[in-house]
Amino acid sequence: MKKFFIALSIVFLASCSSGTTIVNSWRDPETTTTKEEFKKILVVALVKDEATRRVTENRIASIGPRFHSSYSILNGTNLNLTKEQKLKILQDENYDGVITMRLVDTTKETDYVPGTNTSIYYGGMGYGGMYGYGYGFGNWYGMYSPVYYDPGYYQETTYYMVETNVFSMKQNKLVWTGTTKSSNTSSQDLGLLVDSILATVMQEMKKDGFIPKQ
Repeated sequence: MKKFFIALSIVFLASCSSGTTIVNSWRDPETTTTKEEFKKILVVALVKDEATRRVTENRIASIGPRFHSSYSILNGTNLNLTKEQKLKILQDENYDGVITMRLVDTTKETDYVPGTNTSIYYGGMGYGGMYGYGYGFGNWYGMYSPVYYDPGYYQETTYYMVETNVFSMKQNKLVWTGTTKSSNTSSQDLGLLVDSILATVMQEMKKDGFIPKQ
């Protein structure tokens, strides 16, 4: 398991985690990846939109053969099953670990991005010709105005609060949890957003001692 998580961290730390920060995290003090051996891990994205769920689960499942998307076994056909019945499905399929990702909150903030002001210094100007005194202000300003001032603007940023959990089926308990905050100022690709969250989660898991640092 140690070698597996080292390979996993290399994959996602290589992706850009800019725009995502950790808000808080916790791990079971009795559990680390050196003690817990996950051979088959179910990936569950708890979102209402089915397309978003599939993209998210498939993105995480693409890490390696131990990871499996949940939508094929936990879907509309078994929504009415009890918790015990759903757990039995996972046990029958030999899952020993579960990773869940849940959107906790979405907020939007509008920030003002100030413009730039490129100062024009007179020290380099001569006293005659096109750069000297007597040269019409209209012509002078027309030359420099495009670079002299770039107006500011308002930018709307969407922030996503996402909770990531790791459960042990053997111990039947939560062994790690973390909440991240991701910013998005444009229509960022969902897969890249998931990568950014996972990269930040991996870094925090290392800090918490849940996975090896090397």
